[in-house]
Amino acid sequence: MKVLVTGAAGFIGYHLSERLLARGDTVVGIDNINDYYDPNIKLARLERLNKHEAFEFQKLDLADRGGMETLFSNHQFDRVVNLAAQAGVRYSIENPHAYVDSNIVGFLNILEGCRHTNVPHLSYASSSSVYGANTLQPFSEHHNVDHPVALYAASKKANELMAHSYSSLYKLPTTGLRFFTVYGPWGRPDMALFLFTKGILEGKPINIFNNGEMYRDFTYIDDIIEGVVRVTNKIAEPNPLWTGDKPDPATSYAPFKVYNIGNNNPVKLMDFVEAIENELGIKAIKNMMPMQAGDVPGTSADVQSLMDDVGFKPEITVQQGIKQFVGWYKEYFKV
Repeated sequence: MKVLVTGAAGFIGYHLSERLLARGDTVVGIDNINDYYDPNIKLARLERLNKHEAFEFQKLDLADRGGMETLFSNHQFDRVVNLAAQAGVRYSIENPHAYVDSNIVGFLNILEGCRHTNVPHLSYASSSSVYGANTLQPFSEHHNVDHPVALYAASKKANELMAHSYSSLYKLPTTGLRFFTVYGPWGRPDMALFLFTKGILEGKPINIFNNGEMYRDFTYIDDIIEGVVRVTNKIAEPNPLWTGDKPDPATSYAPFKVYNIGNNNPVKLMDFVEAIENELGIKAIKNMMPMQAGDVPGTSADVQSLMDDVGFKPEITVQQGIKQFVGWYKEYFKV
């Protein structure tokens, strides 16, 4: 297949592109290589992708309407996977406009491109952050998610609503993927695992928020990619049992679907730190901090729909995943 991967120089986009290329697909990757975090790691990921003959890269911003129209008119994509977004919960408090430009305007350009070129299936990154103020756990796609606690989360919820409108109006099959705390090699330098590993190795204090009273459904990158590939293969279909009397948020009368992709095994933040300490053989200097604005105390994914529909659930443990990450980190940074 010919697959468009947006955010191809990003953490998840890079890994997905590698996986698709390995199975014989042609991948067109786009990315704006912004400086939200060190662009050098993005360029290093791209360097690896560019070694594949079946990979084509364009530096392009999703919000560039003309550029996106040209991209879609020049290619006939069998699948589109939108992983490009302005990431980060806390940054959305400092720089809200970046989220509207990338996550709202940019996503509209994706939807329009898919609509006008009859793309058979659009998959796109949503986020576990859409669960916001919800406290009933594990979080299920069938729960209402109308109370985001940060603009980043609101932009991801907006993506799901926008996708549904296109599925309804134009019969465009769309599938939203709510990722739960993704980590692993080639990860984002602004994420906890990266920051903790760097701080511990350098003998600097690491910030532990909410005094360590946090837990996350940490999900290893290989599990995320397996879920994305399986879901992208399975084109979203209407749910014949859907009813407006009791509307199910995860499905629709239209070809629309939402899935959680999470480890279904929440880990306490202090246990996560301990696993890093054990792998590095160094004790962390911990700086206990209050909860940050826009953050939530815990996440846990219900992945029953993923199991039912594509026969997969993430299973890689935090210990296994951290071992892989630390090995990569030491090699990449020569430490």
